Amino acid sequence: MRKSVLFLVGLLLLAGAVPAGATSAPTYFNSATTPGADPFVHFDRASGYYYAYSTEGADPGYHFGIYRSPDLATWEHLPGGALKAGEAGTWAHDWFWAPELYHNERTGLYYLFYSGRMNQNVAEHFKYADFEEPSKVGVAVADSPAGPFRDVAPGPLDYHPFDPDYHDVNLIMDAAQKKPPATLAEGQTAPLGTYLPFIDPNVFFDADGRIYLYFSRNAYRNWVWDTELGKYVEESNIYAVELTSDWWRDPSGTTKPAIAPSYRDTNLDPADPPGTRKDGWTPILNYGSDKQPWENAHVDDYAKTGGEKKDRRWAEGSTTVRATDEDGKPVYRLTYSANNYENEHYGVGYATADSPLGPFRKSPANPVLSQDPAQGVYSTGHGSIIGSPDGSEDFYVHHGRPSTTDSRRIYSSRMRVDGALAIDLTTADQPLPSGVGPLHLRSSERLLRLRPGVPGGTDVTVRSAPGAAFDLTNPLNRLHAKLVPANAGTVEVSGGRVTVTMPRNGAGLLEIGYRRLRADGSYTEVPHGKALIPVLSRS
Repeated sequence: MRKSVLFLVGLLLLAGAVPAGATSAPTYFNSATTPGADPFVHFDRASGYYYAYSTEGADPGYHFGIYRSPDLATWEHLPGGALKAGEAGTWAHDWFWAPELYHNERTGLYYLFYSGRMNQNVAEHFKYADFEEPSKVGVAVADSPAGPFRDVAPGPLDYHPFDPDYHDVNLIMDAAQKKPPATLAEGQTAPLGTYLPFIDPNVFFDADGRIYLYFSRNAYRNWVWDTELGKYVEESNIYAVELTSDWWRDPSGTTKPAIAPSYRDTNLDPADPPGTRKDGWTPILNYGSDKQPWENAHVDDYAKTGGEKKDRRWAEGSTTVRATDEDGKPVYRLTYSANNYENEHYGVGYATADSPLGPFRKSPANPVLSQDPAQGVYSTGHGSIIGSPDGSEDFYVHHGRPSTTDSRRIYSSRMRVDGALAIDLTTADQPLPSGVGPLHLRSSERLLRLRPGVPGGTDVTVRSAPGAAFDLTNPLNRLHAKLVPANAGTVEVSGGRVTVTMPRNGAGLLEIGYRRLRADGSYTEVPHGKALIPVLSRS
């Protein structure tokens, strides 16, 4: 035993001489390995994790996938999903889309806004039982960003937006609802007024304490006459409504968000029967008031597809943030996606205003995000804006496809604002978000005591500077380990578990390191990702 101890002491004295291998500052790249659509990302300061909420990715029996990551790149899928089918979101039957999460640090509650298509009481909300796209927004709440989320109250948000000036041309179209009237005059013979189906909620909390809900009016039942094209095009537009704040302040999480009184029933007609709801809204973004040709990718789809698809435009998936200009005045930036999400023309633009309710003007630099076949990224869009842990950088986390036939995946792209807003889409190696590092490796054991031939080991974690653990089963991360001397025994690594077997009495030094995958397929050693653990084997 004395010889083993002396040998071990010698190994520890020489630990600094153990070759460490090549090291470099930790990087990440967009590996396109995490399924996801319409991702909304929240940084949870208490745990140091980024949480991503996705239209896709939930396990069977759940709605909305939940992922977490220390670095906006290494995503770990959490079991289940945000809403358990049959227990939450029961007012809707499909089209569970675009979840977004908001955390009240005072009450500790996490609110999930989401959209879905109704399956009951459709006529009560949209006047017609056969309304094709009866989509609305629901709100759920939880005590943790991982859920489980429960609906704040039964049913969707108590909001009934109504457009009194819209000629409801769907009422004079055939059952297929794909070919609108050929002339504006014919369209104007349709009855006036329609309720708005709406999706893609985005809640914005302004510096003055006021709360706004931005949403996308479904293209369905919004045929807009285009004077330049000389025909109707069905459009989705972005609108907004102010919310009250009592729901946000409620520590019990049982108060359903409500629209501000100034919007309630503002579109009522004196002839409407008692009990009728016709709420107002503020227009934020549409094609006609600020035309940009890149949004016209689908205005001739009806002819191109032989009548299978409608002539359409889209403005959806918005995110609004507030900043200040060089004079200290507020600037509101709203990102949005246009064109069909399955198409090569799908992309992201942005608009600016000096008020949360506009008027917003689109940037001449649009689109600021679009697919890049040279990098193998297609159909990019519908993301959210999130800062780095230290607040010095911004990222736009969005979906895209690694090929034209793949499903949507999550990408994290740096976002810059230097006069104009720019989103840097790349699949190359790039630095981790500022404040994620330095990374630290920790072993559960400081000394391994083994019996000859009997395996023993240690659990290893690698954490970000804010304290979030990396998923070591994700191929983007890899532990490696070796014994010194090499003939002292064998080492096996499985995820975050390192197992050592020494066939005879003796001593050794277990060296454990952390490596990250690079875009070229190689692994690189990460600084601060190393542990040296003495190992003793004795009968």
